[in-house]
Amino acid sequence: MAPAHYHDKVVRVLVLCSVFWAIVGMAAGVYAAAELVWPGLNFDQSWLSYGRVRTVHTNVAIFGFGVSALIGTAFYSVQRTSHVPLFAPGLAWVVCWAWQLALVAAGWSLLSGHTSGKEYAELEWPFDLAIAVVWVCFAIVFFGTIARRKIKTIYVSNWFYGALIIVIAMLHIVNSLAMPATLFKSYSLFAGSQDAILQWWYGHNAVGFLLTGGFLGMMYYFLPKHAERPIWSYRLSIVAFWAFTYSYIWAGPHHLHYSAIPEWVQSLGVVMSVILLAPSWATMINGIMTVSGAWRKLRSDPALKFIVLSLAFYGLATFEGPMMAIRDVNLISHFTDWTVGHVHSGALGWNAMITFGTFYYLVPRLVGGELYSTKLANVHFWMALAGTMLYILAMWAAGVTQGLLWLSLDEYGELLYSFTDIMASMVSYYGLRLVAGVIFLAGAVLMAWNLFMTVRGRETAKVLPPEPVANPAAASEVAA
Repeated sequence: MAPAHYHDKVVRVLVLCSVFWAIVGMAAGVYAAAELVWPGLNFDQSWLSYGRVRTVHTNVAIFGFGVSALIGTAFYSVQRTSHVPLFAPGLAWVVCWAWQLALVAAGWSLLSGHTSGKEYAELEWPFDLAIAVVWVCFAIVFFGTIARRKIKTIYVSNWFYGALIIVIAMLHIVNSLAMPATLFKSYSLFAGSQDAILQWWYGHNAVGFLLTGGFLGMMYYFLPKHAERPIWSYRLSIVAFWAFTYSYIWAGPHHLHYSAIPEWVQSLGVVMSVILLAPSWATMINGIMTVSGAWRKLRSDPALKFIVLSLAFYGLATFEGPMMAIRDVNLISHFTDWTVGHVHSGALGWNAMITFGTFYYLVPRLVGGELYSTKLANVHFWMALAGTMLYILAMWAAGVTQGLLWLSLDEYGELLYSFTDIMASMVSYYGLRLVAGVIFLAGAVLMAWNLFMTVRGRETAKVLPPEPVANPAAASEVAA
C-alpha cells in the first residue's frame, strides 16, 4: 500500500481564502477610516454606518484573514513536524468551508445590525454555537494528527497552536454564555462589573492567544524553515511559552482602569502585563538570533524581510502594551486613538507582516514552483512598511493630543475643551490614517495578484512524509 501524501489541498484553499478576506477586511477598514474624514460617505444608510462597517472590518480581518491563515498554517506545519498526514482529512475540509460560510453569514448579520455589543465578540448566539462546533472540529484534526505523530518531541510551534485552540475555545464559550431572547438577540448571563471583567478577560486573551500565540506558532515553524537554520534556543522557546501562557491570562483588567472593578484586580492586571515583557522579548530575541546567520538572504528574499520586520513590530507592540497598562500612562492613552495605534502596530506590523512573509514562502511550495514576481513582493514590502508607519504615527499623535486635551481644565476646574472641539482637530490625523490604509491595502492587492498568478494553472504538489530517522527528537527540533 502506497504511503499517504500530506493533505495540502486544504491548506492551499485556506491560504487563498485568507488572502481574499484580507482584501475585504482591509477595504472595510479603509472605508471606515474615510467615514471619519467624510461622514457623508454613509449615505444615510444604516448598513453603511461607521459602527457597522468598523465591526465588519475587525471581525473579517481577525477571523477571516487571521484565523483562516492560522488554521491553514497549523494544518501545514503539524503534518511536517509529526511526519504524518492530517488526521481525518474530510473533517479538515469541513473546518475549511464551514469557517468560510460562517464568515459570510456573520458579515451579513453585522451589517444588518445584529450585535451583542461585546468587543471582538459581537456575533449573536447562533453564530457563537456554530463557531464553537467548527473550533472543536479544528481541535480534533490538529490534536489527532499530533497523537499519530512519528516524532517523539512535540515541536514548539505545535505548543503555540495547541494553546491557541484550547484557550480560545475556553474564552469563546464562557464569554458567549447568554440567554437567547429571539433568533438574533440574546442577553449575557453576566452583568455589571462582572460582565466587564469577563469581557476583557476574553478580549485581551483573544489578542494574546490568537493574535499573539497563534502567530508565534507560525513564526516558530516558518522562520527556521525559511532561514534554513534551527531555532536559536529550543529550551528558551519552551520556557517563554509557559511564561507567556501563565502571564497573559491575567492581564485583561488593565483595560478597566478607573472603573468600578476592585482596585486589586486592576493592580493584578498591571503587574502581569509588565511581567509579560520577559517572555515576549525572549521570543523576539530567539527569532532574531535564529535569523542572525542568514542576513545576506534578506537582500534578495522578500518573504524573509516580512518575517524579520514582523519581529521588530512584535517587540514594539509587546513593549508598548505593558507601558500602557501602567495607570499614569493609561490616564492619557485610555479611550484615545493611541490605543488604536497600538492595536494596529501589532495587527499590521506583526500579524499581517508575518502572514504576508509566510504566504510568500508557503504558496510557491504548495504548487512546487517559483513565486510569480519577486519584484512585486519587494514593492509590497515597502508599501506595507510605509502604510504601517504612517498609520501608527498618525494615531499616536492623535491619541496623545486627545489625552492631553481631555485632561486640560480651566481655572474653575471645568473641561477646557469640548468633545466636539477635540474631535474637530483630529481631521488631519484621520486623513493621514486614511492615506496609510490605502497604501497598505494597495500592497495587499499586489500580493493577492502575485499569489494568484503563482498558483494559476498549477496543481497542489504531492509531498510524502519522510522516512523514519535515527534520532527523531533531534529531527523535531529543526522542524522537520
